[in-house]
Amino acid sequence: MIKRIKHSLERLLDKSSRNKTSRAEEDLLNNFALNEYQNSKWDDASMGNSDEVSKNIYEGIQLRMGKKKSFPYLKYTAAASILFLVGLGFFYKPSIANEKQLTFKTSDAPKSIKLSDGSKIYLAANSLFQYPEKFLGDERKVSLLKGNAFFEVAKDKKHPFIIQSGEIKTRVLGTSFHIQLSKSKCEVIVVTGKVNVSSKGQSVDLVPYEEALFSGDKLTRLPVDKAFVINWYTTDITLNETTLQQVITILQYKYGVTFEFENKSVLTVPVTVFIEKNASLESILKQINYITNLKFNVYDKIIKVN
Repeated sequence: MIKRIKHSLERLLDKSSRNKTSRAEEDLLNNFALNEYQNSKWDDASMGNSDEVSKNIYEGIQLRMGKKKSFPYLKYTAAASILFLVGLGFFYKPSIANEKQLTFKTSDAPKSIKLSDGSKIYLAANSLFQYPEKFLGDERKVSLLKGNAFFEVAKDKKHPFIIQSGEIKTRVLGTSFHIQLSKSKCEVIVVTGKVNVSSKGQSVDLVPYEEALFSGDKLTRLPVDKAFVINWYTTDITLNETTLQQVITILQYKYGVTFEFENKSVLTVPVTVFIEKNASLESILKQINYITNLKFNVYDKIIKVN
């Protein structure tokens, strides 16, 4: 019964965020919030200051919805806001609400971190990751806020591992995969196991050598070149007679940079490149320069090629 209610609320909230609800459905959401508020009780001891919690939850809901719309039924302060989390996929529990959130940030080099469940996250340069100090709920939830990462998720069938990255949600039980997040798109590339990716009512299931591409509000499943189905953060890579385009793609993922080419026809040139796992970007660019005679001019995170 609870699952059916949760599913219905999620569906209605998603429709409402896209301005797809009817007047009757909007009234239903509004009446639900008002009714729950009028019949709820607040416990300061276990739940904290109601005004402060209400403000934080409201801002979180607005952020989750992409701030696309103002919801009149969110005005009913803390109690209604907390119960509204049911519709957003959260079941309120004091212990879960008190999970201490940590951030993991990289600058000009990739780094790795091990989470409390044993999962390992390899973060590319110029990336930002958020996670709880300890997983306490029924689900293991984390967020990739910026950049790229490789995930080696510890198996736990009872506690799904969920990553929010931009507007997409990646759900697994225990597997390995890449997530590449930029302003215009998000990609999930599967290395081992099975992965579910969803966004805005769309969902795809992936297996190794497949990726999900979310761009322009569309989620698409695509095949992946074998060169990308490895953990290049922990492994030396030898790319034999590979197009320069494929080499550049890996460098962009690993170092969090963007390449701009004066002549894009050079991207089809075959090259053989060795990328050591701890190599600096500068050393790899020198290697490519020696092979192709291309010149690389670095401007912060943008590399112009001519």
